[in-house]
Parts: sequence; C-alpha cells; structure tokens
Amino acid sequence: MSEGGYVLEARGVGVRFGGVRALTGVDLGVRAGEVCGLIGPNGAGKTTLFDVLSGIRRPDQGRMLLDGADITRRSPVWRARHGIRRTFQRQQLFGQLSVADNVLVAQEWRGGGGGPAADLLALPARRARERERRARGERVLADCGIGALGTAYAGGLPVGQARMVELARAVADPPRVLLLDEPASGMTAPERDRLAEVVRRLAEREGCGVLLVEHNVAFVMDLCSRVVVLDLGAVLAAGSAAEVRANPLVREAYLGTT
Repeated sequence: MSEGGYVLEARGVGVRFGGVRALTGVDLGVRAGEVCGLIGPNGAGKTTLFDVLSGIRRPDQGRMLLDGADITRRSPVWRARHGIRRTFQRQQLFGQLSVADNVLVAQEWRGGGGGPAADLLALPARRARERERRARGERVLADCGIGALGTAYAGGLPVGQARMVELARAVADPPRVLLLDEPASGMTAPERDRLAEVVRRLAEREGCGVLLVEHNVAFVMDLCSRVVVLDLGAVLAAGSAAEVRANPLVREAYLGTT
C-alpha cells in the first residue's frame, strides 16, 4: 500500500500529444473500498488519464503505482490480471456471443488446468472448473440485474443493458480497482439506480476501489465519497462532493456559477 493508503496511484503524470499537453503533473489515487469520481469539461484529460492508469498509454512523465510498487512499464494485460479492470466510453462487447459467454470470457485467462488434453478428454477437473465459472457468471449477471439476459446475443442489446453487461464482465473475475468510463451514458433512471447499487456493493462489501468518469454530475455527487476535478489536463480541485460543489474555481470552470 502506498503512503496515502492508495491501491492504485498516479504520481506527477504528464502526457503530450505533439505540442499539446494533455496531462500535466497529475496526482491521483484510489483507495480500497472507496468510490471516487473524476469529472471535468470535455478535453480535460479524463480518458487520457484512464489510458495511463490501465496501461494503454505510457506517460511521458510520472509514475504509476500498485500497492506502492512501480507498474509504469507494465502492460495492460499484466494490469488486468493483477486486478485493474476497465470499461470504455464506446461499447466493447463481443456482439456475436451471448451475454453469458461475454462474462465467461473474462474468467478464461486463468486456464482450466491440464492443457489441451484436458480440453479434448473433458476431464472431471476441467468440467468442475467450467461449472464454477458459469455459476460465478450467473451470480454476477443476477447482481447486475440482467440475469434473464444470459442467452441473449450481446450485439442486439439496447445501450443501457449493454453497459451493464460490460460492468458484469469487468467484475466477473473480482477486481481490486475498477475504472468506469462514462458507465451511466445511455442508461434509463432505473438502470442508473441499479448501476449505483452495484458499484456501492463492490466498494463496501468486496473492498474494490472504484474510479469513475461521468458527465452526469448529480450521479457522481450522489455516489462518490470523493471527487477529483480535471481542467486543461491538471487537477483543479479534490475533496468531498460538498467541498467540490462549493469550490468557486470548479463552479466557474465546470459546474456553472448559478
């Protein structure tokens, strides 16, 4: 664990695109069991920071830490297998697979044991592992309120349901840190309520740290125990929802002055 008690932490992160500074000296951390919101105007650098946290983009400056250990050069695959999971703004489902199989895919990296021979012979241990994974997938889908969609093809789902499938897939193998990029986009009010319920349960009961980017400010302020505001690639403010809402710099740059 880092000095600030963070599971995942960015220290002094800077990213440039040619002559444009996308991020400048960003410090941000996520603690186990907390839900932290990341807000800011379009172009503030929120998705770029998510790319750095998840390993898709290597920063030009700064470091990434997991439990206090430097993971700046670790790949996205390594980070995912060590519990850093992410969803994206654009839906990333396997449309030709069923909802249940989309969730099952997230557990396949652990392997079934026994190698190709066990696959061909359908050994008892392999069958037992498969049953365990499918049972886990069914529980996760039920927890996300989409248990009835298991046999539906993912490519035919409306946006709100598709986002819940993405969330279910991200948590099918229990995460340590969950990065949610605009998870409520396209959702109905009941779907947003279900999303908030699932996120709170992950944080409170399973100790998962959650960092979410979301343009629905009311959703963020209601759900998050801590909020960080980015503006022009730098941290403008950080604190509780009430503190951030009352901050005059935030109101001027993002929330509005009225």
